[in-house]
Amino acid sequence: MTNFVFQLLNGDSGWFGGIIGLALTAFHLWMLIDALRRGEYIWALFIFFFPVLNDILYFFLVYRASGSGNPLAGFELPGAADRRQIKKLQADIHHLDKPHLHLQLADIYFSQGRLEEAEASYRAAYERDSKDEDIRAHLGNCLARRGKSQEALPLLQAVCAQNPKHDYGYTLMTLAETQAATGLVDLALTTWRQVLSLYGYPRARVQYADLLIQKKEYAEARKSLEEVIHDAPYVTKFQRKREAVWFNRAKAALRSIPDK
Repeated sequence: MTNFVFQLLNGDSGWFGGIIGLALTAFHLWMLIDALRRGEYIWALFIFFFPVLNDILYFFLVYRASGSGNPLAGFELPGAADRRQIKKLQADIHHLDKPHLHLQLADIYFSQGRLEEAEASYRAAYERDSKDEDIRAHLGNCLARRGKSQEALPLLQAVCAQNPKHDYGYTLMTLAETQAATGLVDLALTTWRQVLSLYGYPRARVQYADLLIQKKEYAEARKSLEEVIHDAPYVTKFQRKREAVWFNRAKAALRSIPDK
């Protein structure tokens, strides 16, 4: 098929064939460059070595499917999708008043930092279903973020006792943070050790080390912080950006440990 394109470009099929050849070449370069820009390197190899057919496949399976064919794609105003979802959930709650709808609405408010509204919606969900672990955990998390640690503690403890891996360990980490905030340092250390037996989150390692430093258990604290700093270069760019605050805190905490 590549030879056919070259023949068209060479004028073997006349001026009209030459135009078609140029169009196919332009289309090929367009798809190749787009694949490289998206980081679709496997597609880029296939497009480069086996053009035309893979150009067409890439156009329909990747380029068009991503919305690139729509000139307005990606131009939605910030927060527009959330606002639409909030209005839809509010309407559904008005008609159905189900606990999972209140939970979904609260999760959106929480993600936007609207903690007071999130708490109100979480409480509405909890009033309708006090046994759902997502509702209890998310309400506890919201209360903890609002400084209501004493009220958050029993909710978080109950969920983590049944399911320590809830929300991929994030509920367990919130429990450890809440225990520390209420002065239960030894209990918080035990919870952080439980987290670290399951996951290697920098957030857990750094806060675990912070408590160890408070208790002057410097050797174990140093080890935990050095693990965070050692792992930093090997995580993905997205993770490095998301966890930057913990990498920086690890370096600062390590400097605060007295020399041996």
